[in-house]
Amino acid sequence: MHRENSLIHTAEKVKVDDAVLEQGLPVPNGRSKLGLKSKKILVVVNPYATTVSDRLKSLVLYALRSRYKVESVETEHRNHAEELAIEAANDGFEMVVAFGGDGTVNETANGLLGSGVPLAVLPGGSTNVFCRALGIPNDIVEATEHLLGLDASRSLNKVDLGCVNGRYFVFGSGIGIDADAVEHVDSHPNVKARFGEIFYIYQLLMTYRRFRGKPANFEIEVEGEEPRQAVTVVIQNTTPFTYFGDHKLEVCEDVTLRSESLSYAGLRRAYARDLPSTAISLLSSKSAIGHKYAMHGENIRKMTVRSIAHDSGGDLISFPLHVDGDYIGRFTEANYSIHPKALTVLS
Repeated sequence: MHRENSLIHTAEKVKVDDAVLEQGLPVPNGRSKLGLKSKKILVVVNPYATTVSDRLKSLVLYALRSRYKVESVETEHRNHAEELAIEAANDGFEMVVAFGGDGTVNETANGLLGSGVPLAVLPGGSTNVFCRALGIPNDIVEATEHLLGLDASRSLNKVDLGCVNGRYFVFGSGIGIDADAVEHVDSHPNVKARFGEIFYIYQLLMTYRRFRGKPANFEIEVEGEEPRQAVTVVIQNTTPFTYFGDHKLEVCEDVTLRSESLSYAGLRRAYARDLPSTAISLLSSKSAIGHKYAMHGENIRKMTVRSIAHDSGGDLISFPLHVDGDYIGRFTEANYSIHPKALTVLS
């Protein structure tokens, strides 16, 4: 109840402040009349990923209406958020808010590319990596209050996006162990919704065991470097790789949303005896690239991952791939690139 009252109080305060500003008077928080005009925004809500109650969700929309002209739509199927974002940009909306998990953010970002329409993010998933990377609170009430406190004309920033086989990602992508774990998690949506990152970490450990001792099944190619063979690789557009509760799990280094480059880290082999040290490395907030079978690369503009494993018939075996924690399919080749300042965000 306290959290709900906090949102109501914030919404009422915004209304009062805006009324004062309309009279040309200053307000205590230093906001100006510049950018005061209500913007027409679309809030894209993923009802399955959202970790808040229906009442709190309604109060979030109520609070946003104290500042903006709000329309909201709930997603109904995969890639629906992308479709809604494209329609919003074409219909004259001035901002789109992704209210859900990282998958909802990914789809919305893909829909807004090239439109110039800004993206805002409200945390509704279990992990919310991109939201936290932008410095937005992971608590929905605090995040809503943060969003209402921003001047929508002065708080816009450009961030880089990664891309793989035509699909853009906001913070990371993975092939091999990580992607296999994501595929298993996404195939159990009810368990994923209930247990969140705990279920993901469990599947990651189980997948590591399934890959143990297997030879490298794909090759990493970066211009100007010798090809490297691996059983798994993570490609990041920013850090961290993910979170376990409030704890950052670090994998790659030297990459941010404004570094205009990608970083990657991979393993040549996965042995059961190295599982404890790998887990400890991740949970200690130290980069996993110190693992003895690890490889890594920074300041990458383009890279390609190709399958080198063949089935009994001689055909290439495809590998699983995910972007921003959502499994998108199996491929025999993945072409990565960085796109600087490709997305406008309100943060």
